[in-house]
Amino acid sequence: MKGCAANALSDFFFEYETPRQVLVRNKRVGVVCRLIQLGVLAYIIGWVFIYEKGYQSTDTAVSSVFTKVKGVGYTNMSGVERVWDPSDYVFPPQGDSSLVVMTNYIVTEGQTMGKCPELPGKYSCKSDADCKGRTYQRTGDGKLTGVCVKDTGTCELLAWCPLENDRNIPNPPLLMSAENFTLFIRNSVRFPLFGVTRSNLVEEINKDYLKNCLFDPVKSPLCPIFKLGDIVRLSGFTFDMMSKEGGSIAIVIDWTCNFDHNVKNCKPTYEFHGLYGNPKETDTSKASVGYNFRYGKYYMENGEEKRTLMKVFGIRLNVIVQSMGRKFDIIPTLTAIGSGVGIFGVATVVCDLVLLYVLPRRDFYKNMKFKYTDTAAQELRGLGSSVYYTLEANARQVHRKDKTNDPDLETESTKTTD
Repeated sequence: MKGCAANALSDFFFEYETPRQVLVRNKRVGVVCRLIQLGVLAYIIGWVFIYEKGYQSTDTAVSSVFTKVKGVGYTNMSGVERVWDPSDYVFPPQGDSSLVVMTNYIVTEGQTMGKCPELPGKYSCKSDADCKGRTYQRTGDGKLTGVCVKDTGTCELLAWCPLENDRNIPNPPLLMSAENFTLFIRNSVRFPLFGVTRSNLVEEINKDYLKNCLFDPVKSPLCPIFKLGDIVRLSGFTFDMMSKEGGSIAIVIDWTCNFDHNVKNCKPTYEFHGLYGNPKETDTSKASVGYNFRYGKYYMENGEEKRTLMKVFGIRLNVIVQSMGRKFDIIPTLTAIGSGVGIFGVATVVCDLVLLYVLPRRDFYKNMKFKYTDTAAQELRGLGSSVYYTLEANARQVHRKDKTNDPDLETESTKTTD
């Protein structure tokens, strides 16, 4: 028993097993194998290493965005002149990455809380029975009192009176001067994995440069000051189209950096995308076109609370930062190489399928590739090792004679190594 255990341990530690290999000389199979290997090699070098840069580790940046709008607007409504500055037309005023610049508006002044008839076309009535009291309507302007106002033929409301009438949007837009407003964007990013911090105010940008520059995708691609009209144009729209009812634009700051090169080469690029509607769409009957919101300015007059209601149409600007930093790393490099070497096994699998199941001499190749156990020969081992090896040697001689008489060997040959 001890001898068997010792032999087993000796075989385990001091023996090495290697798979049997068969060298097949066949032009068609050889060409298929080399073509597959060449395709795998092109995939590894071209796609994995050159295009996907599989030899580098990647990281995304943590970013911060600060914005500031400058410009003065002018309106003249019924002989009333007014000048608008950023505190009037920018919402919210804190300089966030998402902001709205007003381009058009509808103002309803001197509203007070009271009772007044609904606008014509809403809640029409002929008697008080048509106006249900103590009810609210989601699309209404206030609470129905249950009274029908004969003069207007509409139900009476408890609401801020006079009611806002927003059916006629000013055209041309009242604040067309917004086209010349400028937007300053300051963006800082940090790649934690590589310990790199960058700003869109790169080395070429200084105070003198900022005083005179204006973004241009060809002439000044790094200038962080953008004209609102240019932003709209670069997004695919026209300012006349978007300023009337508003819209939304995404300003994408892209940081794609290769830190195997000098860090100073890591610079941002800017893209502009219109998000509301299609600039080629001419159908004006679609619902919820543009972008708008309301806000009120409250004040007290003669002890009574009043407000000025503003319905603002504007261009919503969303500054979005996307990033991808790369740098050489030995671990992804070895992983890419290892996976590529493993893919080379596809050529062996395909060629084995062709040899064993497609070619006319597939039975011959099966006999060369696989070594079968002979049960009868195993039983003869009980007669003695000399008898067993004598039979095995005779079988090999017969096999060699069969090979020499095989006519297919004149064009193809097979070499077997154990």
